[in-house]
Amino acid sequence: MRYDFLIATYETECVKVGSVWSEFRDEDLPVRPRDGDPRGRSVHEQMVHQCVSEDLWFRNMLGIDVGAPPLPAQETRVEFIKRYVEASGRRLAVLRETHESWWEEDTHFFDVRRSRAWVMTRRMTHTSHHRGQLMAMLRMLGRDLHSNYGPTADTGGLMQNQALTIYAYPTVAALLNGESAGGAKAPLPGPSGKPVTERPAKT
Repeated sequence: MRYDFLIATYETECVKVGSVWSEFRDEDLPVRPRDGDPRGRSVHEQMVHQCVSEDLWFRNMLGIDVGAPPLPAQETRVEFIKRYVEASGRRLAVLRETHESWWEEDTHFFDVRRSRAWVMTRRMTHTSHHRGQLMAMLRMLGRDLHSNYGPTADTGGLMQNQALTIYAYPTVAALLNGESAGGAKAPLPGPSGKPVTERPAKT
Protein backbone atom coordinates (compact mmCIF):
# COMPACT_ATOMS: atom_id res chain seq x y z
CA MET A 1 0.00 0.00 0.00
CA ARG A 2 1.17 3.53 -0.79
CA TYR A 3 0.96 4.59 2.87
CA ASP A 4 2.72 1.63 4.47
CA PHE A 5 5.67 3.92 5.18
CA LEU A 6 3.52 5.95 7.57
CA ILE A 7 2.52 2.81 9.46
CA ALA A 8 6.13 1.62 9.63
CA THR A 9 7.27 5.05 10.81
CA TYR A 10 4.63 5.15 13.54
CA GLU A 11 5.80 1.74 14.75
CA THR A 12 9.37 2.99 15.14
CA GLU A 13 8.23 6.26 16.71
CA CYS A 14 6.46 4.32 19.46
CA VAL A 15 9.60 2.50 20.54
CA LYS A 16 11.55 5.77 20.35
CA VAL A 17 9.14 7.46 22.76
CA GLY A 18 9.31 4.61 25.25
CA SER A 19 13.08 4.38 24.96
CA VAL A 20 13.58 8.07 25.75
CA TRP A 21 11.25 7.76 28.73
CA SER A 22 13.29 4.78 29.92
CA GLU A 23 16.41 6.99 30.14
CA PHE A 24 14.86 8.94 33.03
CA ARG A 25 14.73 7.88 36.66
CA ASP A 26 11.64 8.00 38.86
CA GLU A 27 13.04 10.93 40.81
CA ASP A 28 13.34 12.92 37.56
CA LEU A 29 9.59 13.16 36.97
CA PRO A 30 9.08 16.53 38.77
CA VAL A 31 12.05 18.17 36.99
CA ARG A 32 11.38 21.19 34.77
CA PRO A 33 13.74 22.81 32.25
CA ARG A 34 14.03 25.75 34.66
CA ASP A 35 13.20 25.10 38.29
CA GLY A 36 10.14 27.01 39.46
CA ASP A 37 9.07 28.10 35.96
CA PRO A 38 5.77 26.35 35.11
CA ARG A 39 5.98 27.42 31.46
CA GLY A 40 8.29 24.47 30.80
CA ARG A 41 6.57 21.12 31.29
CA SER A 42 8.07 18.75 33.84
CA VAL A 43 9.09 15.26 32.74
CA HIS A 44 5.87 13.99 34.33
CA GLU A 45 3.77 16.57 32.50
CA GLN A 46 5.47 15.69 29.21
CA MET A 47 4.53 12.02 29.64
CA VAL A 48 0.94 12.96 30.50
CA HIS A 49 0.74 15.27 27.49
CA GLN A 50 2.07 12.61 25.11
CA CYS A 51 -0.47 10.04 26.27
CA VAL A 52 -3.46 12.41 26.36
CA SER A 53 -2.59 14.32 23.17
CA GLU A 54 -2.02 11.20 21.08
CA ASP A 55 -5.24 9.65 22.36
CA LEU A 56 -7.21 12.78 21.41
CA TRP A 57 -5.63 13.07 17.95
CA PHE A 58 -6.31 9.46 17.09
CA ARG A 59 -9.89 9.45 18.41
CA ASN A 60 -11.02 12.85 17.17
CA MET A 61 -9.04 13.24 13.94
CA LEU A 62 -8.33 9.69 12.77
CA GLY A 63 -11.32 7.88 14.28
CA ILE A 64 -9.22 5.30 16.14
CA ASP A 65 -10.29 4.63 19.73
CA VAL A 66 -8.22 2.06 21.66
CA GLY A 67 -11.00 1.66 24.25
CA ALA A 68 -8.76 2.30 27.23
CA PRO A 69 -7.88 5.31 29.39
CA PRO A 70 -4.87 7.21 28.04
CA LEU A 71 -3.13 7.44 31.42
CA PRO A 72 -1.92 4.66 33.73
CA ALA A 73 -3.60 4.16 37.11
CA GLN A 74 -0.24 4.79 38.78
CA GLU A 75 1.71 7.58 37.13
CA THR A 76 5.21 6.17 37.50
CA ARG A 77 7.88 6.06 34.81
CA VAL A 78 7.48 2.34 34.08
CA GLU A 79 3.68 2.51 34.15
CA PHE A 80 3.71 5.40 31.68
CA ILE A 81 5.89 3.32 29.36
CA LYS A 82 3.58 0.30 29.65
CA ARG A 83 0.42 2.35 29.06
CA TYR A 84 1.82 4.20 26.07
CA VAL A 85 3.27 1.08 24.46
CA GLU A 86 -0.01 -0.83 24.89
CA ALA A 87 -2.13 2.01 23.51
CA SER A 88 0.16 2.69 20.55
CA GLY A 89 0.25 -1.04 19.80
CA ARG A 90 -3.55 -1.09 19.54
CA ARG A 91 -3.49 1.92 17.24
CA LEU A 92 -0.85 0.24 15.10
CA ALA A 93 -3.05 -2.85 14.74
CA VAL A 94 -5.92 -0.70 13.41
CA LEU A 95 -3.62 1.20 11.04
CA ARG A 96 -2.41 -2.08 9.54
CA GLU A 97 -5.99 -2.84 8.47
CA THR A 98 -6.47 0.42 6.55
CA HIS A 99 -6.53 0.98 2.79
CA GLU A 100 -5.28 3.81 0.59
CA SER A 101 -8.73 5.37 0.32
CA TRP A 102 -8.89 5.72 4.13
CA TRP A 103 -5.61 7.65 4.23
CA GLU A 104 -6.72 9.96 1.43
CA GLU A 105 -10.07 10.92 2.94
CA ASP A 106 -10.31 14.33 4.60
CA THR A 107 -10.88 14.68 8.31
CA HIS A 108 -11.01 17.49 10.85
CA PHE A 109 -7.67 18.96 11.88
CA PHE A 110 -8.68 21.46 14.53
CA ASP A 111 -10.58 24.12 12.50
CA VAL A 112 -9.57 22.96 9.00
CA ARG A 113 -9.81 19.76 6.98
CA ARG A 114 -6.82 17.70 5.90
CA SER A 115 -6.25 14.15 4.63
CA ARG A 116 -5.63 11.46 7.22
CA ALA A 117 -2.15 10.97 5.74
CA TRP A 118 -1.44 14.66 6.38
CA VAL A 119 -2.77 14.44 9.95
CA MET A 120 -0.71 11.32 10.69
CA THR A 121 2.44 13.01 9.42
CA ARG A 122 1.76 16.03 11.61
CA ARG A 123 1.07 13.76 14.59
CA MET A 124 4.46 12.12 14.31
CA THR A 125 6.30 15.43 13.96
CA HIS A 126 4.43 16.65 17.04
CA THR A 127 5.61 13.59 18.95
CA SER A 128 9.17 14.07 17.71
CA HIS A 129 9.13 17.68 18.91
CA HIS A 130 8.23 16.67 22.46
CA ARG A 131 10.70 13.79 22.45
CA GLY A 132 13.43 16.25 21.50
CA GLN A 133 12.50 18.42 24.48
CA LEU A 134 12.89 15.42 26.77
CA MET A 135 16.24 14.49 25.26
CA ALA A 136 17.47 18.02 26.00
CA MET A 137 16.27 17.57 29.58
CA LEU A 138 18.20 14.31 29.87
CA ARG A 139 21.36 16.20 28.95
CA MET A 140 20.52 18.88 31.52
CA LEU A 141 20.29 16.09 34.10
CA GLY A 142 23.65 14.70 33.03
CA ARG A 143 22.22 11.44 31.73
CA ASP A 144 23.67 9.32 28.94
CA LEU A 145 21.74 9.15 25.68
CA HIS A 146 21.31 6.20 23.38
CA SER A 147 20.54 6.76 19.72
CA ASN A 148 17.12 7.98 18.74
CA TYR A 149 17.79 8.41 15.02
CA GLY A 150 21.56 8.21 14.68
CA PRO A 151 24.74 8.53 16.75
CA THR A 152 24.91 10.57 19.96
CA ALA A 153 27.87 11.81 21.99
CA ASP A 154 27.53 8.63 24.06
CA THR A 155 27.57 6.28 21.05
CA GLY A 156 30.70 7.78 19.55
CA GLY A 157 29.85 11.30 18.42
CA LEU A 158 29.52 12.34 14.80
CA MET A 159 28.38 10.17 11.90
CA GLN A 160 31.32 11.35 9.77
CA ASN A 161 33.63 9.83 12.36
CA GLN A 162 31.91 6.45 11.94
CA ALA A 163 30.15 6.74 15.29
CA LEU A 164 27.73 3.95 16.02
CA THR A 165 23.95 4.01 16.16
CA ILE A 166 23.01 2.18 19.36
CA TYR A 167 19.37 2.02 20.37
CA ALA A 168 18.48 1.45 24.02
CA TYR A 169 16.02 -1.26 22.95
CA PRO A 170 15.36 -2.69 19.48
CA THR A 171 11.64 -3.41 19.97
CA VAL A 172 8.75 -2.53 22.26
CA ALA A 173 8.82 -6.09 23.64
CA ALA A 174 12.49 -5.71 24.60
CA LEU A 175 11.71 -2.29 26.08
CA LEU A 176 8.88 -3.60 28.26
CA ASN A 177 10.78 -6.69 29.38
CA GLY A 178 13.96 -4.76 30.08
CA GLU A 179 12.40 -1.90 32.03
CA SER A 180 10.07 -4.21 33.97
CA ALA A 181 13.18 -6.08 35.11
CA GLY A 182 14.92 -2.89 36.23
CA GLY A 183 16.63 -1.94 32.97
CA ALA A 184 18.48 -3.86 30.28
CA LYS A 185 19.55 -1.22 27.79
CA ALA A 186 22.27 -1.85 25.23
CA PRO A 187 25.68 -0.89 26.64
CA LEU A 188 27.23 2.36 25.50
CA PRO A 189 30.90 2.60 24.47
CA GLY A 190 31.60 5.87 26.25
CA PRO A 191 33.66 8.78 24.91
CA SER A 192 35.46 8.11 21.65
CA GLY A 193 38.03 10.87 22.09
CA LYS A 194 36.76 12.53 18.90
CA PRO A 195 34.67 15.73 18.71
CA VAL A 196 30.94 15.26 19.24
CA THR A 197 30.02 18.50 17.46
CA GLU A 198 31.03 20.21 14.24
CA ARG A 199 32.10 23.23 16.31
CA PRO A 200 34.13 21.84 19.22
CA ALA A 201 35.32 24.28 21.86
CA LYS A 202 38.87 25.42 21.32
CA THR A 203 41.27 24.37 24.06
